[in-house]
Amino acid sequence: MTTSIGGDDIQPLTLPPTGPPMRVLAAEDNPVFQSMLKTMLTKWGYQAVVARSGTEAWRILQSPDAPRLAVLDWMMPGMDGVEICRAIRSANREPYIYILLLTARTESQDLIEGMDAGADDYLTKPFNAHELRVRLHAGRRILDLQEELLKAREALREQATHDGLTGLINRNSILETLDDELSRATRAGQPVSVLMADLDRFKSINDCHGHLAGDAVLREAARRLKSAARRYDSVGRYGGEEFLIVLPGCDASHAAVQGERMREAIGATPFLTPCQPVAVTASLGVACSSNCSPGALVRKADDALYAAKAKGRNQVVVYSTEWSPDACTMHSL
Repeated sequence: MTTSIGGDDIQPLTLPPTGPPMRVLAAEDNPVFQSMLKTMLTKWGYQAVVARSGTEAWRILQSPDAPRLAVLDWMMPGMDGVEICRAIRSANREPYIYILLLTARTESQDLIEGMDAGADDYLTKPFNAHELRVRLHAGRRILDLQEELLKAREALREQATHDGLTGLINRNSILETLDDELSRATRAGQPVSVLMADLDRFKSINDCHGHLAGDAVLREAARRLKSAARRYDSVGRYGGEEFLIVLPGCDASHAAVQGERMREAIGATPFLTPCQPVAVTASLGVACSSNCSPGALVRKADDALYAAKAKGRNQVVVYSTEWSPDACTMHSL
C-alpha cells in the first residue's frame, strides 16, 4: 500500500482559525483505511466523523448538522458512494455538501460515472496523503465561497423585502403576507383583520425637529408596534408614516382591542430623538375580512383610518358595513 499519512517534511496547509474544527465525513468500510483517514483528518485540523457503511453515511448526511465535506468510498455495504452522491444531489439541499469520491477503479468510464453522479472530486486508491489534503483544502475554499454567496443572497433578499429605515417588512411584503393569510383563512373558515396605523401630525415633527428626528420617531414607532403585536401577527411599513398590521384569526372586535393596545403603546411615553423627546400619537383603522380581496380589505381599513383622523385623531375606528365612509358615521373606541 502506497498511501501515506503525510510526512513531517510536508508543510501543512493553513486553515482558517475561526470557530471549531470543520467536520468531515469519512465513509470507509475498511478498518485500516478508517483509521488512516481519521488520523490524517485530525492531524490536518479537521474533526473526523466516521461512517462504516454507506447506509450510516447517508444517515449522517441527512442530519440537520451534516458535515459539509465528505470523503466517500465507492464500494461500501448498504449504499455505495455513487448512490449517495446521486441521492444528495437529487435532494438539492442547502448548504452544499462537497463530495470527494475514493475508489480503486481507474478506468476513465468510472471517473465519468462518479462525476456524473454528483461527486466534486475523485481520488484513486492507493492515494497520496498530501494529494488528499490539498483536494480537501480546495473543497473547503469552494464551500467558503458558497457561504459568502449565500450571505450575499440573503442580504439582497433582506433589502428586497424589508424597509431599510425601520427594519419592518415593506409594502409589497406585507401585502403578500395579507394575501397568504386570507387564502389560508378562507380554507380554514377563520377571520383575518388588518389595522392601518398612521402617526398623527408627523409632518410637523419633520418641520419642527428635522428629518433625523422624524427617522428616529419612525424607528421607535415600528419597535413599539412590533412589541405590542402578537407573536403571529405581521407588521409592515406601508408607506411614509403609515403601518399595516395583519392579524390572522382575529375578528373585528378583537382587532379593535389589539388596535387600542397599539395606540396606547405609541402614546405611552415621549419618543427620544436627537433633539428632544417628542410626544407622538397614532390613529388606527380596523377592518375584518368578509370574503374580500386584500386590496378591498386595505381600502376598508384606510377608510376607517380616515374617519379616525376626521374625529380628532389618537383613536381607533372600526369599519362597518352599516355606514358610508363619506358620511363619517363610524363608531370609535
